[in-house]
Amino acid sequence: MKTDTRTSRAVAEQFVERLGKQDQDGIQELFAAYIDWYVPGSDALPWTGRRTRREEVAPYFTLLWPHFVHGKSEVVLERMMVDGGDVMLLGNFTHTIVANGREFTTPSAMHLVVEGGRIVRMHLYEDTLTIDQAFGAGRE
Repeated sequence: MKTDTRTSRAVAEQFVERLGKQDQDGIQELFAAYIDWYVPGSDALPWTGRRTRREEVAPYFTLLWPHFVHGKSEVVLERMMVDGGDVMLLGNFTHTIVANGREFTTPSAMHLVVEGGRIVRMHLYEDTLTIDQAFGAGRE
């Protein structure tokens, strides 16, 4: 099913808004039952890089939220490029860490593929070095 640009843009805008609100249920609603899911992998995230059930995807976004001061996170969308069902999001995620009060910003790029009003593929690219530096600050 071919997805028009307007639908893809609306899904992507809702996705960004719900990320900023830390709305796990709202985020989950935007995914298809199965999604091709590609994020920076690790032992803690074994579902990455394969077709994944929707219920496995949403927790990725909430994995770190308990470490961030609630209500202080901000998602700033720098650029959105939409072509039919393909959406590229470039943005910055700013968080304040509960443990040390340090604020940090992580640039991210996300490539979403939308079909039938739901996200069916997602590639996420993050500047994980920035995250590591922020969490490690003041631990010496």
